[in-house]
Amino acid sequence: MFSGLVRGDAKIAQIKIKDQTIVMDVETSAEVIDTIKIGDSIAINGTCLTAEKIDGNSFQVTMMPQTFNKTIFKNAKAGDQVNLERSLKLGDRLEGHIVTGHIDQTIKLLKKQANENAIELFFELPKRLANQVIPQGSVALNGVSLTVMDVQGSNFSVGLIPHTQDETNLAKLEVGDEVNLETDILGKYVAQNLAKRGI
Repeated sequence: MFSGLVRGDAKIAQIKIKDQTIVMDVETSAEVIDTIKIGDSIAINGTCLTAEKIDGNSFQVTMMPQTFNKTIFKNAKAGDQVNLERSLKLGDRLEGHIVTGHIDQTIKLLKKQANENAIELFFELPKRLANQVIPQGSVALNGVSLTVMDVQGSNFSVGLIPHTQDETNLAKLEVGDEVNLETDILGKYVAQNLAKRGI
């Protein structure tokens, strides 16, 4: 379990794709590496993965076909900046929202605009997830916990404060780029319960 409060001081050192299996080495700071053990769960761009090997300032993860199909990693390349988050420890403050690290699907950036010190990002809203994204609700984009500013038809928007611009890879997005989307787990349960009751 994660909170969506990421650090962006990591990059893909190496990525190998064979069919739909991905093996990826992620390089990060010595400060972070010193806290990682083999077998730890780590969210990379919001995707919960397991550290399998540690070498110097990098660690290795392997992704199975489902992850290949549901995330942006199939198009990733060495040198890409990634958002990193260690799993929560019992007793930690939950300052973002509950993030599972299970990606729903990728979505595209439709528009990007500056608004004084903020950057507003507008994304497509998949029809099957429309009942899980609401104004003032939470989403995780590339693992970053964000508040939904508005929902208009098949689109929704979020805002990046300066800290988020500096600490994550979201400010570097260009129109047409894809991100990993995870909707709010609480919204998923509510939506499923209502659907079962025919509401």
